[in-house]
Amino acid sequence: MRQSIRWALAAMLTIPSPAMASADEWLPVRETSMILGAGSPLDFSAFLPNPPIDSGNQLVTGKQGRLVRASEPGKPVRLLCASLAWSPASGGYPNHADADRYAAELAKHGYNIARLHFVDASLMFGRSRDFDFDPEVLDRVHYLLAALKRNGIYWIMDGLSSWRGAYGGHDDRWDPSSDLKLALYFDDKALDHWLEFQRRFLASVNPYTGTAPIDDAALALVILVNENNIEFDSIVREREGKPHYDERLRTPFNHWLAKQYGSTEALSKAWPDLAAGERLEDASAELPKSRYEDSPRLKDLQAFFVSVETATTGRMTKALRELGYKGEISSFNNWPTIQTTLSRQDLPVITMNTYQDWVGSYAPGASLTQQSSIDDGAGYMRLIAAARWLGRPFVVSEYDHLFWNRHRYEAGLVMPAYAAQQGWDVLCRHGHGPIVLKYNESYAHKKAMLPYAIALDPVARAGETLAALLYRRGDVSTSKLTIPFLVRGPEDLDGDMQAREPEQLTDLALIGAIGMEKAGEEASNFSVGQPRSSVNPQAILDAAKMAGLLAKDNQTDLKTGLYQSDTGELLLDRLRGQLRVSTPRTEAVAFSTLREPVNLGSVRVEASDGDGLLSVSVLDGAETISTSRRLLVIYATDAHNTGMRFSDDEEKVIADFGRLPVLIRKGYVDLSLKLAEGRWRLTPVTLNGVASVTAAEAISPAGFRISNDTISGPTTFFLLEAN
Repeated sequence: MRQSIRWALAAMLTIPSPAMASADEWLPVRETSMILGAGSPLDFSAFLPNPPIDSGNQLVTGKQGRLVRASEPGKPVRLLCASLAWSPASGGYPNHADADRYAAELAKHGYNIARLHFVDASLMFGRSRDFDFDPEVLDRVHYLLAALKRNGIYWIMDGLSSWRGAYGGHDDRWDPSSDLKLALYFDDKALDHWLEFQRRFLASVNPYTGTAPIDDAALALVILVNENNIEFDSIVREREGKPHYDERLRTPFNHWLAKQYGSTEALSKAWPDLAAGERLEDASAELPKSRYEDSPRLKDLQAFFVSVETATTGRMTKALRELGYKGEISSFNNWPTIQTTLSRQDLPVITMNTYQDWVGSYAPGASLTQQSSIDDGAGYMRLIAAARWLGRPFVVSEYDHLFWNRHRYEAGLVMPAYAAQQGWDVLCRHGHGPIVLKYNESYAHKKAMLPYAIALDPVARAGETLAALLYRRGDVSTSKLTIPFLVRGPEDLDGDMQAREPEQLTDLALIGAIGMEKAGEEASNFSVGQPRSSVNPQAILDAAKMAGLLAKDNQTDLKTGLYQSDTGELLLDRLRGQLRVSTPRTEAVAFSTLREPVNLGSVRVEASDGDGLLSVSVLDGAETISTSRRLLVIYATDAHNTGMRFSDDEEKVIADFGRLPVLIRKGYVDLSLKLAEGRWRLTPVTLNGVASVTAAEAISPAGFRISNDTISGPTTFFLLEAN
């Protein structure tokens, strides 16, 4: 044992930081201020303006089942969301002056909605009495809401984020240390506590808008409780030596069973493992001992969860409506199982969270897999695509491809491209703020890049910049092919508590839009019926071709992992580790390998010295890249912190996150472009949006090299202009 410990310590000490391993390959970021100056190429507000928010521009569900402004009921709105999950460790809510700057910067970057997350925790941090909100934090939250609204940015709010709610006397408000989310289903006092928080925060007048948030046209969506599925909450709070399911579930579960079966005798026919001492008449039927052992008992527990979750959502919705709220409502924004799909079936808006390579801790020893999302066939996207109910708005309330995964450059292409293709309404990359006003702040979570700290990560920021173009601007078009997954009801459940839609069927999301639809209506030949095991995805594609909904020459080959969208704009190649996007105004590729040139249309990627993301987008209002005279080029590789160390040579286990400055991995890519005639100039653009004219160089579109090692410092942005 001692020998193995000595070996592990030696291994940890002999794996140097990337900066030490090859200092010339990692380039330190130079910028401090991150505010975009006037005329910056990264200021998108001129062509992505945010209209004023008033009663005429309130977001509502249109006839197409998409979010629209009330004044334009036939025009779906794509909403790029700024995740504001602040805490004291990340600096908390800004003062008034910084809130004005921050909201203005969000608008420049293309954001038109923001999600405020864990507001309850921030208001109650350090407070000893229930509902004793910190007055300074409350003032800052109110002012920020007003500043966002002035900049045309709508709001999404959680009715409850923290497991501690607004109870006083707790210092673990961001940890799952309480059973409050479970209690909301079975304890009227807990539900009253939730409602009182809505009264005191949402229904109280904001002095800076003159209106209570609940009555404000800017409040687009309330998520009743964040991540409140009963099964998921029990997993989050699972501890060794404790039962998988809380004892408070037993009595209501027995009452539900009594209504379903009527007698112990009837139950014994359904449950082969019913013990002699278990009787419905005295409510002594046991909960499943394990959530991982499939059984009829687990199947019934799932149906019970659906019943309880649906009923409680109805009560909470009714209470919010009685407070006067007229906007959109959602709940159950994670956990894409068959059971939770049934619990979501009556929600007016569907919200979902998803992550590629999830990280659960900032402590040394935290780990991830270093898996590519493209190798996985965009699995984290497909996971939530299969949780959508068709005909209703769909909101991605959280997603990320997390730092320090070396493939996270993929996120800037995978999620916005497929969100647009699927016709989703809101896209929110999760973090404590998508931007910062400056580097080198003194707060604990801003001293280095961390998971969920996308604002400090040049790779994530490059992806968010591209998302504003692909998704919000609409460079990627929505699929015309919709493939419904038919849902009957509780009979679709089986004994597997973790059951999800089969992966070989969710692959269809890489070709057309998918989502759930209630069975009973006339099914088409390209519907996914029941049982799922009998469905052949290739037969569905063949039927779509026969119906003229999929081109005969569509390149999709399910056997080799090649998927082309029905629009022809997206091509995911699992074998090559590439996602290609070819649209009139943006052409892009994320690649883990580049064994041969990639022709995207007007853009041809000839070679690269490593993996990364490359995109070329129109900036001047031209309809196509080939007719544009002002283009934004994004080239992203990887980034680490200075002094960052790992406990293994595959960089899966963190030993030390290190410190600022951020280091960008040096790289280059060779391109050739079909461009309008004229003399062309390539200008590096700093991370804070300044075109470095002194570093500009004349190039030939027939062939040139982009290197992120520029005179003005490492960057992910370049401006390509014709004189």
